[in-house]
Amino acid sequence: MAALHFEVEGHPVEGEPGMRAADLAEVPKDALAVWVNGQTVDLSRPLHDGGQVQFLTFADSAGRHVFRHSSAHLLAQAVKRLWPEAKLGTGPALEDGFYYDIWLPEPLAEKDLPRIEETMRQIVQENYPIERLELSREEALKLFHERGETFKEEIIERIPDGAVISAYRQGEFVDLCSGPHLPATGHIGALKLTQVSGAYWRGDEKNPMMTRIYGTSFPDPEGLEQHLARIEEAKLRDHRKLGPQLELFTFREEAPGFVFWYPKGHDLYKRLENFSRELQSARGYEEVATPWIYRVGLWERSGHWDHYRDNLFLIDRDDELQGVKPMNCPGHCLLYKGQMHSYRDLPWRLAEYSPLSRYERSGTLHGLMRVRGFHQDDAHLFVRPDQIRDEMFGVLDLVDVVYRTFDMPYEVVLSTRPDDYMGELALWERAEAELEEVLKARGLKYQINPKDGAFYGPKLDIYAVDSLGRRWQCATVQLDFQLPEKFELEYIDQDGQAKRPVMIHRAIMGSIERFLGILVEHYGGSFPMWLAPVQVRVLPITDAQNAYAEAIADQLRKQGVRVEVDSRNQKIGYKIREAQVAKIPEMLVVGGRDQAANTVSVRSREAGDLGAQPLADYLAGISERTRIPS
Repeated sequence: MAALHFEVEGHPVEGEPGMRAADLAEVPKDALAVWVNGQTVDLSRPLHDGGQVQFLTFADSAGRHVFRHSSAHLLAQAVKRLWPEAKLGTGPALEDGFYYDIWLPEPLAEKDLPRIEETMRQIVQENYPIERLELSREEALKLFHERGETFKEEIIERIPDGAVISAYRQGEFVDLCSGPHLPATGHIGALKLTQVSGAYWRGDEKNPMMTRIYGTSFPDPEGLEQHLARIEEAKLRDHRKLGPQLELFTFREEAPGFVFWYPKGHDLYKRLENFSRELQSARGYEEVATPWIYRVGLWERSGHWDHYRDNLFLIDRDDELQGVKPMNCPGHCLLYKGQMHSYRDLPWRLAEYSPLSRYERSGTLHGLMRVRGFHQDDAHLFVRPDQIRDEMFGVLDLVDVVYRTFDMPYEVVLSTRPDDYMGELALWERAEAELEEVLKARGLKYQINPKDGAFYGPKLDIYAVDSLGRRWQCATVQLDFQLPEKFELEYIDQDGQAKRPVMIHRAIMGSIERFLGILVEHYGGSFPMWLAPVQVRVLPITDAQNAYAEAIADQLRKQGVRVEVDSRNQKIGYKIREAQVAKIPEMLVVGGRDQAANTVSVRSREAGDLGAQPLADYLAGISERTRIPS
């Protein structure tokens, strides 16, 4: 039997087919599952192929997903103990918790949650091993029929022929599930059920109403306490409250899903856009603009009509159907096709910031996070096949620069071919292999999200982690062999033959509206000095210092500082409190002595009173504090 070659936590190891990760190396005490070539599996799962192996802990997003998924099973087991007549639906992990949909003769209420929690803690103490079972279709149907699990039978009937059917057992409880799961129930150190609601089975109002129970869980009580504290902090940071409070933006019922920008908010928005422009210009991107509305024939040609029609805003005028663009890629294909291209012209990097619109159902709209009208730091790179690696490296370098600037670590997920994919399977497999090779060459740890790619190509989804530990999917990078085929794009290679380019679709911040909303919550409205809509506010103590305050502001403006003067006839304490509420980074209090000595009394938003400084010294140091961090 040929040996398999593994790289375990960066170290080369040889093993035999069927060995577990635990047989290859010592398992860390806090390991929850194992990552093998981009797939997360149980620690006890036999390995039949060599490759990269890493142990996953709660610090890893994939490890947390396993932890919360097992917590959902724990919840279902507790409900079944308390209400044996319950019938199980589905119970996925969420970003910060889990839920389970369960049918009961009588719906549960909030008062039932403490009783369920106590039973869950009892099962944790019993510390059942969690075992994977692989079943034939007949075995699976028989098992769940005998248990009266009609919803599970329905799921089994929908599983395609040839697919692996698996279940997991813990004590008396068995659930249909693809896994992976924790080694044992005892790993779940702290839990809390947070909410109960109703949900139709499979989201269809014609189906039975299920009871949906939400919860969260952590390895230890400290983690749970910190999470609950973060929930309260998140309420205070809600961008829908802070946006109007800080005079950044608002929403009106007259235009649902579209943003009204106040001057400060629009200034902040344009600063983000220009920050992106400068980074891209330095890396060889050229900015273009394409039409907002196209005849439906373009969307049919690109494939969006078949795969994205429900998200298009359609216009039916003069017996002709047209669609407002939800993305820029078809327009960029038309720009490319309008010119002849040599292999020397590539890569051609096109950037665009023009308006985009997508129809989102009214119930899904959520402040800046889910809108109908938005802009992206969008770009499409037309490259030769031999340039894919270098261009992808360049894109990932840009991702790193942007998220490091905002102090946001990030995680990478490779999303593969969806069921409704467009084009030839061979091209998809090539594109997926190219992306995975780039990730390995970069040494990036990543997870695979099966069947979640765009309909025209696999993608890398970048999840930024904010100051509260929440993950936000922002950047996306897609490798596309399909649209160049659809639009018959060509370049003349050095052998004189016409060849197909490859497209790289990428957005780094993604929707700028959404990214700004994330930043409001990430910083709690207290933007860093370089980004703040107003960087300095000058506060004269009496009207006698108003002229001196205005002169200071004029000098700051000449240095590019965004400054205001609060010359209202109010007490200085009131003005300081108002500036704090407005989250102004620096305040300059100026009284008669300051005016006479040509000084300013500096107050910091975070540090408080910093004392008096010569005005010349303050002006000399301000540029360093207001520049974009490198």
